[in-house]
Amino acid sequence: MRTRLLEVAPVLPSQNIERDIAWFEKHIGFKTLYSDKMYALLQRENINMHLQWHADTKDDPLLGGSVIRIMVDDIKPIFEEFVERKTVTPEKLNLKTAWNTNEFGFYDLNNNVVFFVERL
Repeated sequence: MRTRLLEVAPVLPSQNIERDIAWFEKHIGFKTLYSDKMYALLQRENINMHLQWHADTKDDPLLGGSVIRIMVDDIKPIFEEFVERKTVTPEKLNLKTAWNTNEFGFYDLNNNVVFFVERL
């Protein structure tokens, strides 16, 4: 028997939970399942996204620069949605990459990169 990997639930650093919830809802279509001033759980279909507040100090760095890749089975409809939401511009779709994918990506407000990827 093998272990099946079912989903990814990244925890991304945030400087402002309320602001970042609004951004993820508007630009990516996530819904908030839970939030307080320090933590939030967002969801869209089978994808969960967690946001955790950091003070961006030496003892509690924000870090930023995290990267997540969300695998999809048909990239064009979600890409068109994100163009309509003004999350990305039309030229951001990268088709038939050298590593055999179609993909696009963007930065959130904390410099984390979110990629949507379709394997060919």
